[in-house]
Amino acid sequence: MPIYEYRCKDCGKVSEFLLIRTDEAFTPQCKRCKSKKMSRILSKVRVIRSEESRMENLTDPSKWSGLDEKDPKGMAKWMKQMGKELGEDMDEDLDRAIEEEMDSESDEDLED
Repeated sequence: MPIYEYRCKDCGKVSEFLLIRTDEAFTPQCKRCKSKKMSRILSKVRVIRSEESRMENLTDPSKWSGLDEKDPKGMAKWMKQMGKELGEDMDEDLDRAIEEEMDSESDEDLED
């Protein structure tokens, strides 16, 4: 059963669709704004790794050298890397919230 990904031409959201029958006509609709102006995109290749392999990768000291817990941008980057290593993609809303927090931290630093 193939999974197809489409990007909305109106809002830019990527939506995934599992097609049980590929011989039927299918018109994708954006899951966010309900637009039918969609274009098919190439999906990312996913490699299944064992939990042991992922944990080994996380404990590699070279991956985390230079991490400063007082640097919001560095911490956001670290969180994204951790999510990828654990096989979890960050929710788009969480990603946006982190970016906003980093921006507000930068603004506060400029005021000080």
